[in-house]
Amino acid sequence: QARLVESGGGLVQAGDSLRLSCAASGSIFSIADMGWFRQAPGKEREFVVGIKWSGNSIWYADSVKGRFTISRDNAKNTVYLQMNSLRPEDTAVYYCAARSSGDTSFNYWGQGTQVTVSS
Repeated sequence: QARLVESGGGLVQAGDSLRLSCAASGSIFSIADMGWFRQAPGKEREFVVGIKWSGNSIWYADSVKGRFTISRDNAKNTVYLQMNSLRPEDTAVYYCAARSSGDTSFNYWGQGTQVTVSS
């Protein structure tokens, strides 16, 4: 099975930037899509952005469009999330996720990395 490990979270002020990384290992050959979700305390998990493992298809949630950018480095089996113009409402645990071929939803998850944005 695939293993996902996130890193790069931290505490920043509103307007600052952060870059998250997600390294994939294990059974990665079956991965079709990767993406990022987030979950604030006491709230349900929210989709942020997705990207195909191969190709150029990317889809963003409206709440982050124009501020966040996802990218991919297939040689390093890693996806990144560049977060600019951060807002307090972006505060959440950010999870890397992957979907394998034949599955209808994301089925692999990382442990999460905390992002906190102060006013």
